[in-house]
Amino acid sequence: MPQDTRAVWTVTEREVNKMRIIFIRHGDPDYANDTLTEKGWREAALLAERVSGWEVTDFYVSPLGRAQDTASLSLAKMGRKAETMEWLREFHGPITDPARGENVIPWDFYPAYWTNIPAMYDKDGFLDTDVMKSGHVKEEYQRISGRLDALLERYGYVREGGLYRTDRTEAGDRNATVVLFCHMGVTLFLCSHLLGISPVVLTSGFFLAPTSVTVLASEERTPGTAYFRCQMAGDTGHLREGGEPVSYMGYFTEPFQG
Repeated sequence: MPQDTRAVWTVTEREVNKMRIIFIRHGDPDYANDTLTEKGWREAALLAERVSGWEVTDFYVSPLGRAQDTASLSLAKMGRKAETMEWLREFHGPITDPARGENVIPWDFYPAYWTNIPAMYDKDGFLDTDVMKSGHVKEEYQRISGRLDALLERYGYVREGGLYRTDRTEAGDRNATVVLFCHMGVTLFLCSHLLGISPVVLTSGFFLAPTSVTVLASEERTPGTAYFRCQMAGDTGHLREGGEPVSYMGYFTEPFQG
């Protein structure tokens, strides 16, 4: 058989582009006042110790107070500033859920409801289900996905179908590490876009604790074509090392503390 002569990266080549997107959920929230609880501030302080050891190219943060407050300790410790991005606020697309009523968030569905709708498992089809069409989920999902793609293009990653091309522009630091301080829902919706997985599956199947760290990194199996893979999701090692229990906020049973 003829040899495949297409250019590929070998495992020993290290000049390949490597970008990291680090999502950080805000600390234990005081939702009523859009800030952090006392526990949340302790979590943010332990997080700052962790973040200060990273080589970060740029910081971005949600405009909501609980994310701004969480980011503030890391930024102060590093003497850095963050750019506020309105699209990093918690995902807003209220829907009418037969099980939960009107004007509710478009995730956190009861498993007995959503698992019986095959389209909910589909990365595109979920948008056209009756429950999602009862709100403006499709428009909001496409909007924030487009904003994320525009941000990645700053670093030389240009969306092409389900991949990102790194040979479409000369601009950008293709080895950048960017940190996004935001929220659990919007993080999982953005990861859905990057990974090609229905956000219903991600929001129902993954818990990201307050101040947890989720890392997606680009991988080029062939030169110029990148795909993002999840290296860690919801990691709370800084809390464990600091003796601070993991918050249950956003979960319905006691989270593992090991």
